[in-house]
Amino acid sequence: MVKVIGVRFRKAGKIYFFAPGELNIKVGDHVIVETARGVEYGSVVSGIKEVDDGQITQPLKPVIRIATQEDRRRQERNREKEKEAFRICLEKIRKHGLEMKLIDAEYTFDNNKALFYFTADGRIDFRELVKDLASVFRTRIELRQIGVRDETKIRGGIGICGRSLCCNTYLSEFAPVSIKMAKEQNLSLNPTKISGVCGRLMCCLTNEEETYEELNRHLPSNGDYVTTPEGLHGDVQSVNVLRQLVKVIVTLDNDEKEIREYKASEIKFRSRKKKKDMKLSKEEMAELKALEEKNGASKLNDE
Repeated sequence: MVKVIGVRFRKAGKIYFFAPGELNIKVGDHVIVETARGVEYGSVVSGIKEVDDGQITQPLKPVIRIATQEDRRRQERNREKEKEAFRICLEKIRKHGLEMKLIDAEYTFDNNKALFYFTADGRIDFRELVKDLASVFRTRIELRQIGVRDETKIRGGIGICGRSLCCNTYLSEFAPVSIKMAKEQNLSLNPTKISGVCGRLMCCLTNEEETYEELNRHLPSNGDYVTTPEGLHGDVQSVNVLRQLVKVIVTLDNDEKEIREYKASEIKFRSRKKKKDMKLSKEEMAELKALEEKNGASKLNDE
């Protein structure tokens, strides 16, 4: 076991472990640490605790010091410098005629490196741009191409729920999201309804997936042949997953058909096909294909 603290370098960013040494560090403190890209200013989000050696990426780097008032002022000056760096980089991109969209500019705490995040449809030859920026800023320059999810995470926004985007507020890493999740939750496969601001599948589809999987285990599928409590037989017309209700088209003694609703626990059924093998309509397949072509997940490295 080894003592560590968890440090985050950007809002909703990934948490990294560092050795606190003899320092009395608490959650909410700011610290100066050495990272792979240089000396950085971070926020402590996890207090001193012991973790297994296997959870640590070796070598575990120590905390240099708890941030002082001067360190905080320097960090604020860096934030102001980043705004100017962003403006200059935009001008240089236009000058070189590059098809790239600048998203963010960032300085390391020690000003040893300036990082610029951008999106582009393909590979960009930015070697001349890097030389130009290096001559202006007189420091190491790194241009990092990111995905549309990372862009949304950095910029933030409001989701269709009316709240701030999950990725910008608390999601430290992107969870894998699949179209099967939308199907499992009986959601429309219309891309405009299950896609987020970034144009990819909404991250919140994972929030209730486990619950829906458990509830669906106790339900028949649409079209399944079932037996009702009265001994009638019929086909399932629709199911209400959350209420665990099933609508069944039953055939009465006079050969008339009627739609009746039952609790899932009251009917007997044997699924004609496994849910994982359920076939989709041509329209659904077309929508799925469009989503799959758009869907993707990329990760923004904080270090």
